Amino acid sequence: MNEALYADLRPAAFAVAYRMLGSVSEAEDAVQEGLLRLHRTISEGQEIESPRAYLTAVVTRICIDQLRSARVRREQYVGEWLPEPLVDDDPARHAEMADSLSLAFLVLLESLSPEQRAAFLLREVFDYPYDQIAQIVGKSEDNARQLAARARRHVDERRPRFEASRQAREQLADRFFAAIGEGDLRPLEEMLAEDVVLHGDGGGKVPALARAIHGRARVTRTLRAWVKASVGVIDMSVRRVEVNGQPGAMTFDSEGRLINVFALDIADGRIQAVRSVVNPDKLHHLGPVADLNALMQRG
Repeated sequence: MNEALYADLRPAAFAVAYRMLGSVSEAEDAVQEGLLRLHRTISEGQEIESPRAYLTAVVTRICIDQLRSARVRREQYVGEWLPEPLVDDDPARHAEMADSLSLAFLVLLESLSPEQRAAFLLREVFDYPYDQIAQIVGKSEDNARQLAARARRHVDERRPRFEASRQAREQLADRFFAAIGEGDLRPLEEMLAEDVVLHGDGGGKVPALARAIHGRARVTRTLRAWVKASVGVIDMSVRRVEVNGQPGAMTFDSEGRLINVFALDIADGRIQAVRSVVNPDKLHHLGPVADLNALMQRG
């Protein structure tokens, strides 16, 4: 299989795999395995009408198997589980499908069965016909329709809302992260929704929230305490980026090593949720990662 075909097929396969698994590294492994199987099939002289459809089917089945084996790992995970973040300096590139990339949406998909997740994503996000979905998930066409319908009802009941105006969303995010970077959190409370939620994922590897914190007053106190402690210990810088299609930021230590990734859910002119991924295992794909435990001990 030539490099040009590989380059053409990989992005679409990764788009499916990442939404299925919520993990950059696992999605890349699934795509690589799918490409190897495609290469083997072509090398054996078998005709493939559509390499793209073949690869999507193989990768989706690999992801279904991965999700089945991941259930126990997720149940034993220390603290909250959040997806590995995708960071993008070019937000326009994913604008059309940003909502299906958000951390909030991917966490919601975790409540579906692997087959429901596949049927829902293939139908609602990637617009696959039901006959193809049925072949991919190994069900009849009627069962594929039922899987997608049940998943759609579940998702619609809990689907996160996002600010329609990109400009308003970006302006609010700029103010929020400027306050974090400058250590001046006096204006913070007015940016937060009354029922705002703060999520943190340290995976038991570094200090993080044991569970989500709810409510404007509690979230404000927690963020103020975190910034106050960090400013006194870490020479921290903040860089604004898009995280999974939503406003976010990366924080770095004095040597340019990544500390954490923030993502914001913004709707109705207020921040509805703040998510912080600090588990180093989920950040290595973004560059060198700081040893947060060592930084805190030094401080």
